[in-house]
Amino acid sequence: MNLLSIFTKYPDQEACIEHLEKVRWNDSPFCPHCGATNVARKADGERTGRWNCHGCKSSFNVLAGTIFEKTKIPLQKWFLAIGILVNAKKSVSSFQLARDLDMNQKSAWYMQQRIRAAMATAEGVLLQGIVEADETYVGGKPRKGNRRDDDKPNKRGRGTKKVPVVGAIERGGRVIARVAEKLTGRSIVHFLRSAVDPKGTLLITDELNLYKAATQYNRAVINHSVAYADGETHTNTIEGFWATVKRAWYGSHHHYTKRYMPLFIAESCWKHNQRRNPDAFSTFVRGCFA
Repeated sequence: MNLLSIFTKYPDQEACIEHLEKVRWNDSPFCPHCGATNVARKADGERTGRWNCHGCKSSFNVLAGTIFEKTKIPLQKWFLAIGILVNAKKSVSSFQLARDLDMNQKSAWYMQQRIRAAMATAEGVLLQGIVEADETYVGGKPRKGNRRDDDKPNKRGRGTKKVPVVGAIERGGRVIARVAEKLTGRSIVHFLRSAVDPKGTLLITDELNLYKAATQYNRAVINHSVAYADGETHTNTIEGFWATVKRAWYGSHHHYTKRYMPLFIAESCWKHNQRRNPDAFSTFVRGCFA
């Protein structure tokens, strides 16, 4: 759903609340605190969408327990922010979002982090089929400096302050990626066991020795010192995903701390997994109540 559609379909706070109530309750409202269905809409003209629970005697609205809870930002701006973020393949900076929505940068950053946290949901079923696994390092400066006559490129990967990220991707399917404290054989095996089903899976990796610890997988190896592809044996799919992650770093964000990096990685994964979804906006909103 594009921004014009969002702006037209949800023109005010009441329309946004009505939509969220439909998504969450589908005409069968219940209390988010105790689960009771004996509830009634509160007659309060100044506070739209309030309900009373006759079970636990609490007052609530449809936003309880979601990323929108207790927000003072109009829901239309939340909806527009979601639309902007899910449609921006290489993400968008909080400064740009603040300009687009006519708000201050700190509020825009707060909204973005809540949206990314909602994207960082459980991955569900394990990856299967032909699965490529690889690792990368995010952060720091581009490998080549700004000067054309600079013959000493910036150092890559290990030994730098860049943050290691490990990931696995199905050919033509989903991706799972996570920030790693450090890359060891044990940490890679732990990640693979949580992300990739060993049954019926061909795991393709590069020649890094750490993957030798993944003995429970049927594994094919592409040696990048010899070739980048040998027929169907390659890691080009996961390399393409890493390129998108790094374009967001260099082109939109320029920097984010290791503390928040899992949220940015989750955003990239969610967008990749929804890349064929014609209405990612609605999928995201439904996911807020899952």
